Amino acid sequence: MVEIGNENGGPAYEERYALFDDAIKAKYPEIQLVANVPVSSRPMDILDEHFYSSPDWFASQAHRYDGYRRDGPKIFVGEYACTQACGRGNLRAALGEAAFMTGIERNSDVVVMAAYAPLFVNVNNRAWNPDLINFDTTRCYGTPSYYVQQMFSLNRGDVVLPVRVEAPRAPVLVRGGIGLGTWATQAEFKDVKVTRGGEVLFADDFSSGAGAWRVLRGDWSVADGAYRQSSAEIDCRSTAGDANWADYTYSLKARKLGGAEGFLIMFGVRDDSNWYWLNLGGWGNSRHAIEKCLGGAKSIVGPSPAGHIDTGRWYDIRIELEGARIRCYLDGQLLIEALDEGVQALYASASREERTGEVILKVVNYAGEAQETTVRLEGVAAVSPDAKAIVLTSASLEDENSLDEPRKVAPVERPFRCSGATFTYTFPPHSLTILRMKPAGRAHCTPRSTPFVAAALR
Repeated sequence: MVEIGNENGGPAYEERYALFDDAIKAKYPEIQLVANVPVSSRPMDILDEHFYSSPDWFASQAHRYDGYRRDGPKIFVGEYACTQACGRGNLRAALGEAAFMTGIERNSDVVVMAAYAPLFVNVNNRAWNPDLINFDTTRCYGTPSYYVQQMFSLNRGDVVLPVRVEAPRAPVLVRGGIGLGTWATQAEFKDVKVTRGGEVLFADDFSSGAGAWRVLRGDWSVADGAYRQSSAEIDCRSTAGDANWADYTYSLKARKLGGAEGFLIMFGVRDDSNWYWLNLGGWGNSRHAIEKCLGGAKSIVGPSPAGHIDTGRWYDIRIELEGARIRCYLDGQLLIEALDEGVQALYASASREERTGEVILKVVNYAGEAQETTVRLEGVAAVSPDAKAIVLTSASLEDENSLDEPRKVAPVERPFRCSGATFTYTFPPHSLTILRMKPAGRAHCTPRSTPFVAAALR
């Protein structure tokens, strides 16, 4: 196996990939080639994907590979790690990665390899954060993410079993500041106001300049009582307000001056990588949508109606936030109503070990509440009562290991009594649990058998 390049791309990569493919395949046809971006010049054997983002983003990607084509290239997740909201490697990061890994395991016919990165760091010479194994001259420790990797590695089955999960979704509170933006477009904005009930949280008519705003990208200035963005760059943003605002109404006027698309009206802005925006006239000025950005990766929330933004016309825009509900109005008419259901509470994968006949069920409880669940092993008449649970959790999502406390967050193994092929189990809050169960009499679950996890809050 040979990988061509690392995080390269563009026309030059496409051209050179074909040269490598032709030369290597001509002499060594059995060698599989790994492309580091999708290419069309030659058929791909394996595609290398790299992900560095937030725990919530990784959890949201647990079903990423469910819909990948089975007749396309295989996937190598060549680098991945939570690098935001992770401390120096905390439980929160480990659980986001674990949720993502259940999707890798469920789709191991597509994802043939995966590698956490990076592996080692001297605590006295950190160049990256976080790293899986930390050391000094005499001691070492693994982060909670290390133990996730260890738990998955030591509890791998030989046959992946299908798994169905019915679980609540962790509640979302849309909260954060506001912002204005454009994408390859020039526009101006005025009469910005944020209210909650009868309280005015923020108001700006730009009569005193734009001192309340922080520019991330673009050419922003105040002209004729409006806040104008004049650059043709993509992803131009300027933000304001409080990251703790919630349940507010955000109103303003906007006018397109030129360019390819419309306006980006930001809300729920927690930082530069975590926010929402109402994309008016996006996708070549062809449709509207609410997009949510988690750890720098965007996804659409709710419907995406067709529509465009005219040049030179002032539009009235209003966004109402109520808990997880978002209502967006354009010129007084409801345009989009959506509910951000957030991430799931439970994520799972299942497999069978041929040597022992054991069913191995991995479950991530991403929620802050214990999940009392019904687990049903379909296709199994009886299960040995002597089963084993391996649990990784801690008192706080922010808990980390250290040289002085190397196992503050580490897996604990305990026996549990399995009452049958259908039983109740309570998964602790913020935890990764691995259950190992042996069908009685060495009866095997068939590949069609389905561990079924049906969860209900107490």
